Order: sequence, then structure tokens, then C-alpha cells
Amino acid sequence: MNPNHSRQLTLVAVDDDPSAVELIREALIGNDLNIFSATDPQAGLELINRHRPQVVLLDLVMPGMSGMEMLDRVLALDPTTEVILITGHYSTESAVEAIKKGAADYLTKPLSVDLLRSRVGRHLREAKKRLRASELGAEYARAIEFEGMVGQSPLMQQVFVWIRRAAPHFRMALICGATGTGKELVARALHRLSPVSANRFVVCNASAIVETLFESELFGHVRGAFTGASQDKIGLFEYADEGTLFIDEIGDMPQTTQAKLLRVLQHQELQRVGSILPRKVNVRVIAATNRDIHSLVASGDFREDLYYRISMFEVSLPRLADRKDDLPLLIRHFLEKFSAQYKKRIRGLTPRAQSLLARHSWPGNVRELENVIGSACGMTSEEWIDVADLPERLRAGTANPTVGFGEELVSLAEMELRYVTHVLEKTGGNKTKAAEILGINRSTLHRLLSQHKQNPD
Repeated sequence: MNPNHSRQLTLVAVDDDPSAVELIREALIGNDLNIFSATDPQAGLELINRHRPQVVLLDLVMPGMSGMEMLDRVLALDPTTEVILITGHYSTESAVEAIKKGAADYLTKPLSVDLLRSRVGRHLREAKKRLRASELGAEYARAIEFEGMVGQSPLMQQVFVWIRRAAPHFRMALICGATGTGKELVARALHRLSPVSANRFVVCNASAIVETLFESELFGHVRGAFTGASQDKIGLFEYADEGTLFIDEIGDMPQTTQAKLLRVLQHQELQRVGSILPRKVNVRVIAATNRDIHSLVASGDFREDLYYRISMFEVSLPRLADRKDDLPLLIRHFLEKFSAQYKKRIRGLTPRAQSLLARHSWPGNVRELENVIGSACGMTSEEWIDVADLPERLRAGTANPTVGFGEELVSLAEMELRYVTHVLEKTGGNKTKAAEILGINRSTLHRLLSQHKQNPD
């Protein structure tokens, strides 16, 4: 059986005009679709609450409750519902308001059967893909999770391959990458897959150590070695003996310490500060930096011989902006993490929130995304995270560029075409970037342009 037909979809039509409801039923029957209808808004809401349809058609003007009010109530139940508004009195203002509120489409009366089938069919296909993605999402996310990291993009798959190949053999390794890209996660994965995984994994943050205490922290000291040294102290190298020492932000290490570190790495032997006795250690060392290590070597701020010593196995981690394909998977991963942590049932993000996250540049990379999702999960009292739950710094950039229409009345399809064209112009014709801004994938953008008889390539 085709997996796309594994579950029958449901549509609810609500219109106070019985002939319009009948037209909708006759036009859409036979589409492997459960169709329910009502001519009263309250009865329609009861149907929607009971059947939780994937697609809802609403008349804009009805006695007792407007279509706009009903739109709000439907999306409050499930923000992923594809809501199509129908009206006999088209206006640009109401179309824009409907789209801003979360409507998926906007049709005018008298209804064209062909147009109705085309538009509803498109939204049914989108709903079907979302259902299938939801069914496979958790299973797929687990399948592509690697040692606590999530990534399906080619860039991350290359990182995973590097870890698998390096872990059994490395004595020293270098991880380069911007802040928040996951350098410590990679280091821990290397250790867990190494022959010394049963022994200690010790972390040293070079940027947090006072320069005068570097040697003491790394190599230890003996009593009386300096003022305040009231007793012998073991250093991180000795503490990590037979295991792994992770030196984070090694680019911040003073040059005097670099020279002594190089000697320890070369001979696997150290001296505590204030002692002349050599001590043998057997330590695997993983270094990491968020700085351009090659520029530091070229400027003389980082010893060239130390760089070559630690970079026998070297990897560079991609920025989140360069692996946007992984964004939905990472969002799901963090939603599951924080839903469990806060003991909340959070089903996902509204389309508006998803679109906002897709447009963000993520200068803080995966760590920033984790903080955003963690904050949103803590703030929300609903099952769906919406834009209002996201941090203010993200919401501040939500205003969309306007597309001028003047006094001209245009169809929703024309308005859609104009806005898509506007975004393409602003991105210099970059369809991948335009699709990210529009909150759709590139194939959907391709289809929209094809439908409007534009050149998709």
C-alpha cells in the first residue's frame, strides 16, 4: 500500500448557504476523503472538535459567528489545520487579514468546481505529507541520531563518518567550529567510541583559566610551589590518566603554556609545578577552538609545532545556517527533550513559529536553537508553541516586507504570485533562500511558480 494513503483524511465545510455546502460535497466526493458539513457555525465547531479534520472550508460571513472568529477558534484547536475561507465579497484587506491569522487559502464565490478541486487538492496533499512526516518523524529522528547529535545534512553526516573513523585510533584530535556548533558533543562521542571509553573524560576550558594558573591546572603542583600552594595538587592530565582530556578553546592558551603542553604531548611525561620529578601519563587529548586556528598560526599567536601535533585528526563543524535541512529534526529533538523536562505535552510549533525559526540566521548555532526551544517550552501553556512564546529578539524581526497593491483588487492567487516574486527579487533569484523566507520547501516554490506559468528554473 502506498504510505501516502495509509490514513484517510477528513474535511469539514461550514457555510450557511446549503447550496454552497452541497456544491463542495459533490465537487470533492470520491477523493478518499471523509466529508462533514454544517450550515450553522456552532454545529460546525462541534464537528471540527469531534473529527479534528485536516482541512476546513469556512464561509466568511455567517449569522451568529463570523468566519474570522471561527478561524481563530479552529486554529486554537490545532494550528496545523488547513483552513480555507470562502466569501462572496472579496477584499484585499480581508484576504491579508485572513492569511495573517493563519488561513491557508481564500476563495471567492461563486465557487468554481475546478478551482475548488485544485486548491483543496493541494492542501490535502500538504496535510497528507504532514501526517506521514508526523508518523515517521520520531522514528526517523532516532534513526539519524548519532551519539546524542542529530543531523541528516551531508555536512553532519561527514562529521559522523569522521568520528567513527577517528575514534578507534586517535591519540590527539582537533575540533574547529563556531560557538554553539557542538564541539564538546563531538569530543564526548570520540571518547565514547574509543578504546578508553570506560575511563575518565575530563574537561578543561582554557578560556576560563587565569593565565598564571594554567600550569597548575594542567600539570598540578607540589606544596610550597607558590604562595597559596598549601598542599600537593593533582593536575588535569594526571586526573585523566588512561582516559581522555578535552581542552576547549585551546586558541586562548598562553604561549608559555603552549610550549610546556607540546612537551607533555610529545613525551607523555609531565612535572608538577615546583617539582623536578617526572611523571608518566597516558592520555588521549582532544582540543577544540572557535577561533581561526590557521590565522593564529600564521600570526604567531599559536605555535605551529603544537598545531601539527594536535591536528593529526582534524574536523571543522558546520554552522547551523549551513545545515538548515537539519532544523526541523533539531526542533523535534529539543521539543521532546524539554517536553519531558517540564512535564508538558507539547505537540509542535505553529506554521507561523516554524516560518520565523526558518528565517532566523542562528548566529549562536545549535546552542542558540536549544535555548530558544527550551525557553518557548517553559513559557507556553498550550500544546502548540506560537510566535508569542518565542524570545523577543526573534519576534522583533517578524515584520514581513509589504507588497503594494494600491487600490487594485486582486485574487489571492495573484497576491501570492506577487509576494513570491517580491521575495525572489529580494534574494537575487536565490530559490533556496526564498523558500526559507516563505516557510516552504524548494519543491513547493517550484510548484507555485509552475502553476503561475513562471520559469521554475
